[in-house]
Amino acid sequence: MLSRCEDEVAIVTRDPRYDVLFEQVRIGPVTAKNRFYQVPHCNGSGSVSPHTQAAMRGMKAAGGWGVVNTEWCSIHPTSDTPAAGASRMWSDEDVRTNLMLTEAVHRHGALAGCELAHAGLTAHNHFSRMNVMGPSPRPLPRQDFPGNGRAMTKEDIRNLRKWYRQAVARCIQAEFDIVYLYVSHGITVFTDFLSPRINTRTDEYGGKIENRVRLLRETLEDVADVAAGRCAVAVRFCVDEHRGATAITAEDGRAVIEMLAEMPDLWDVNVGGPDDMLTSRFRKEGWQEPGIAFVKQLTSKPVVGVGRFTSPDTMVSMIRRGILDLIGCARPSIADPFLPRKIEEGRPDDIRECIGCNICLASNQLSVPIRCTQNPTMSEEWRRGWHPEIIPPKPRSARVLVVGAGPAGLEAARAAGARGYDVTLAEAGRELGGHLNQVAKLPGLAEWIRVRDWRVGQLQKMDHVAIFRESRLDTEAIVELGHEHVILATGSSWRRDGVGLTNYVPIPGHDQSHVVSPDDVLSGVKPASPVVIFDDDSYFMGGALAELLARQNCDVTIVVASSHISPWTQLTFEHSEIHKRLVSLGVRIVLNSNLSRIGVETVEISGLFGEPMRQLPAAGVVLVTMRVANDALYHDLQALASTAQGTAASITTVGDCRTPGLIAEAVFSGHSAARNLDAEDDGGLPFRVEQVPASFEPPLPGQGRPQGT
Repeated sequence: MLSRCEDEVAIVTRDPRYDVLFEQVRIGPVTAKNRFYQVPHCNGSGSVSPHTQAAMRGMKAAGGWGVVNTEWCSIHPTSDTPAAGASRMWSDEDVRTNLMLTEAVHRHGALAGCELAHAGLTAHNHFSRMNVMGPSPRPLPRQDFPGNGRAMTKEDIRNLRKWYRQAVARCIQAEFDIVYLYVSHGITVFTDFLSPRINTRTDEYGGKIENRVRLLRETLEDVADVAAGRCAVAVRFCVDEHRGATAITAEDGRAVIEMLAEMPDLWDVNVGGPDDMLTSRFRKEGWQEPGIAFVKQLTSKPVVGVGRFTSPDTMVSMIRRGILDLIGCARPSIADPFLPRKIEEGRPDDIRECIGCNICLASNQLSVPIRCTQNPTMSEEWRRGWHPEIIPPKPRSARVLVVGAGPAGLEAARAAGARGYDVTLAEAGRELGGHLNQVAKLPGLAEWIRVRDWRVGQLQKMDHVAIFRESRLDTEAIVELGHEHVILATGSSWRRDGVGLTNYVPIPGHDQSHVVSPDDVLSGVKPASPVVIFDDDSYFMGGALAELLARQNCDVTIVVASSHISPWTQLTFEHSEIHKRLVSLGVRIVLNSNLSRIGVETVEISGLFGEPMRQLPAAGVVLVTMRVANDALYHDLQALASTAQGTAASITTVGDCRTPGLIAEAVFSGHSAARNLDAEDDGGLPFRVEQVPASFEPPLPGQGRPQGT
């Protein structure tokens, strides 16, 4: 349903149980209008696309978030993280681009925060070519140019403190209300100094915890001095890295909080280092509470924490029980920028709940504007002018037929219905949701069904949308119905012959009865044990099926045509957890290998680097290779389009029926198709592109201000 425009006066009908979430919170010299706090999170736009970044953050403010923060914001070229993955506060030009963000946030009465950071030994410096440095020498990460980071001298430490002071001064010019010292996730100069496994110094900055915290204390004093009541100072701190005695332990974390308890204006705390961002497959809502609950006992300053909070009842509980003062959200604010407004307006059932798939994180890792499985408008606010709650009304009366009620079909029907079209949604099966219904039954993936449930809930509120189950339509039926627009969302099917990324021709023996596809297993077929899974897909399916079958007491071997299990999940930060989970279940993992031949009771595998062929026992074989679009209906309708029988003004494929891929891409495809109904294609770019104008040519260092600005 269409929500009210953001500029209209809200009619507050919220449940009184949630009143506490809308109380003001004092943060040093500034006041947050409520307890909804968008913690810093990356967005794949960074300093490269400041308009995209500003519009996205501004939409969060419009949606009711009381505080909206940037992502990682580099303070100096010695911490040159990828430009698409980070903001910058290096120069006056950066002040101007960040002003676009603060203005967009302030326009809706929210506070704007900037997460100032120096990456220390994890700085890449690919662009700046400056030396990477930290407390002690360390090899650079594998993705960087081979070499070492050097140990910081006392002069380097003085410079670092100076750079922080300069960055805070620029933040004040850019009108930020909160500035951060980022001390978390094991990727900052401060976590380098705090870590006993990295910091091997023997001077006053190394050794016991009081020395390892010295740089943080000194810099915090510097930052507070520059802020001087003009903006609040926050510390984002991991109180326990969950990596054993050689890392920042819970004991160390408590000691740091005790030593610095009253120095910042706000504590933003988390646990687990990078595990803080794990998917719903491995972490559920509120999982961090046991690790952070002690913090409020040690400080009088407000505390914010995260836990992928999507339930307002859970949020209230965190406040009432004294765990947090502010509800920190990153991924939930991406899935639904209007989450606070929906609670305030008494519409919590309209919240698009985060499913915890980390497609947002993967996008940022790929240095592209973040996308979201639940929210197809994410990062499209400036590029395409899309709003998550407001969609242009239909330009004319027309009827829309959507065939297939998977993720793409549901979103196409919902968005078309929100535009005011009369929509008919026809689903061949009894249950709406398409392949999601089976996928969500895989171990750990239950929350993915929210993609279906939210859309079904919205459709049920539209009296001009008719849903027909168990209605398999052929070309004759579609023509007979006579809708002006036909959107086909008939999905895809897994290939059964082994053709995929590695094999261009079918695998010999694929046509035997004991060889099955993921579709078979998801439909309840249990292959005979021992079973070999050939995973050539790169995403979650192969590993999830291995876990499923292992839990069903099958003897499982998974053969992977890669150096990692489920290799794409390195981008979603769950690759190592998937590997550990399978090992714990007794699954044998064979890497860098291809499935060459399938026999009656064995399979032949060959190494990708010349290793000799070998056999594995296999009474059952599952081929996880590639999917093919179920697009026969589309081609049949296209063949009729030029005849007298062809009555539709448009015939469009969406989702896997168009191109098999991520659920996020299916939802985006359905949404885009609905927005483009009755639109004229002028042949131009489908979105705006941010680029530096040819007239911009700044001088060399020391030769004056940039020209052409």
